[in-house]
Amino acid sequence: MRWMTVRDRVESAGLALRGALHPRAEDGIAGAALVLLGFAGNIGWAAFAASPEAGDGAPDPLDRWSRRVIDALAASLSGTALYPFDGPPWHPFQHWAQRAEPVHPSPLGILIHPDWGLWHSYRGAIALAEWIDLPPPDPRPSPCDTCETRPCLSACPVGAFGAAGYDVGGCAAHIASVAGNDCMASGCAARRACPVGAAHRYGAAQAGFHMRAFRASRASSAALRGTPQR
Repeated sequence: MRWMTVRDRVESAGLALRGALHPRAEDGIAGAALVLLGFAGNIGWAAFAASPEAGDGAPDPLDRWSRRVIDALAASLSGTALYPFDGPPWHPFQHWAQRAEPVHPSPLGILIHPDWGLWHSYRGAIALAEWIDLPPPDPRPSPCDTCETRPCLSACPVGAFGAAGYDVGGCAAHIASVAGNDCMASGCAARRACPVGAAHRYGAAQAGFHMRAFRASRASSAALRGTPQR
């Protein structure tokens, strides 16, 4: 199978091809090549937004859409679909991503890409039984290495990002309040403060969808624990 064939089929499904790698024994998957798929900027969003899952009102629309689309892609490529939301055990998507393309951990904990900045995600992967020759590795370093001011760390209205890590509860409490309306409508203020890939920031519909999903997941987790959400 040719790399161009894989790329064309992924793009025809409305997704972004997020790099690939040849698995190692420790990856614990059967296959000769692993292809990562996802969103990059607004690539992928239009296909999801126009889907039945986006408007049916049932839970987890993006995960259900991802599974339907990527399962079909995997079948067309005689491969096996893998997902970051299937678990436990969880597949190490962030580790795979750092081997597949030039993404690096950022101060916010999100992987940053030299072109896409913080505006990208991984929706799944396909393990291919057939060996394919991959493009040469992209050696570009993290753009955070040369960012002196790191505005992302000072932009959060509640200081949720610091030396102790990410204060998930503080963030969730903020966006559940009136004061958090800006983050809910436009996306995380800290994420928006990063200058890398600014042209690829999510639009209001995409940003709002992800913020609502985060808030809903926090509320669901709190309900399962029987404790009030911070």
